[in-house]
Amino acid sequence: MSDSIYGKRYGEVLLVRMTEQGPEATVYNTFPLNDCPEELWSKLDATAIAAENQAVAALLNGPRHWLMSHIEKDGGTEQERRTFGGLEMLRQATVLLSSMNPAPYTVNEVDRKAVFVYDAGQPVYELHDPEGRTWVMQTYRTTVEPGELPQGWTYHTRTLEHELRIDTSTVKAQVLQDDQANSYSLLA
Repeated sequence: MSDSIYGKRYGEVLLVRMTEQGPEATVYNTFPLNDCPEELWSKLDATAIAAENQAVAALLNGPRHWLMSHIEKDGGTEQERRTFGGLEMLRQATVLLSSMNPAPYTVNEVDRKAVFVYDAGQPVYELHDPEGRTWVMQTYRTTVEPGELPQGWTYHTRTLEHELRIDTSTVKAQVLQDDQANSYSLLA
């Protein structure tokens, strides 16, 4: 296995287009090409990026930090490359957005064709929804003030005794963000 990516910084640009199913975003990510340098990230202009790419909107998602140990994905760095404001990025996924401005705790389907691996001995941060399903935090953001969980939701931290794999290599991932803009994947 390669070195852990736990805590590594990255950023994303989502180019949104309207489809028959609703707004769909193509996700471009700086990982593993660079660590999303602040001097470049802070100069990105979402309106200009949208116009340059014939998108109805461009969403800037970051900077963020990974919470898994490894990502397994076919294609490696051979995916489509784009540069936004000097930041080189790879096309990593498409997301059918629940709306143009999804509310916290709203599920979005992500076609990322990847496996997120959390090594034994690593802490994981979990949300439990009112239906008893578990959502594992995959990334965090430090730029939002904390809020409170909605009724019926709980938060739990544990240290893994065994490796945990969230395999969405052949199915769409179910992903949501909390009110702090931290992202979680459904543990199926």
